[in-house]
Amino acid sequence: MKILGLLRHAKSDWGQSDKRDFDRGLNDRGRQGAQVIGEHIRAHGVGWDRLVASPAERVKQTLAAALPAFVPQWDERLYLAGTDTIMDVIREKGGDGDALLVSGHNPGLGDMLFELVAPKNENALYDEAKVKFPTAAFAVFELDIEEWSDLRDGCGVLVHFARPRDLDPELGPEY
Repeated sequence: MKILGLLRHAKSDWGQSDKRDFDRGLNDRGRQGAQVIGEHIRAHGVGWDRLVASPAERVKQTLAAALPAFVPQWDERLYLAGTDTIMDVIREKGGDGDALLVSGHNPGLGDMLFELVAPKNENALYDEAKVKFPTAAFAVFELDIEEWSDLRDGCGVLVHFARPRDLDPELGPEY
């Protein structure tokens, strides 16, 4: 069995219209959300063997605020990647560890729910996560595989799902 974590970048700063999408950082709410989800990830108890991430500025800032002790392996393919690319990166970069954390963007990360979880493995966490995989969302899957190269559709069960608003109500949706 392998453990896969998915972490979406925190809320980006849309006020940086003078920058290309790749170079946009986080807004204040994003920095707060990244810190809150980072504390949660560290307390959650999984010993992540490796972190692979998109090199986009908003992902870099999310990881710097959330998981400053981790040294990410940057992979440009994860920038706005679809599920096929994300799965290829996981197969290639998983290494010999049992727990891999991937950080990147939607819609690819959110769509991974539909790829990894077979209908027979859907549960209440899945039902909640499939509605929306918001900024700074963190999901953990148990995968029924021996090697990362064995990753395939339907091999996972969603065992944990958290959003910053679950941990700090002030980070809930703005109305």
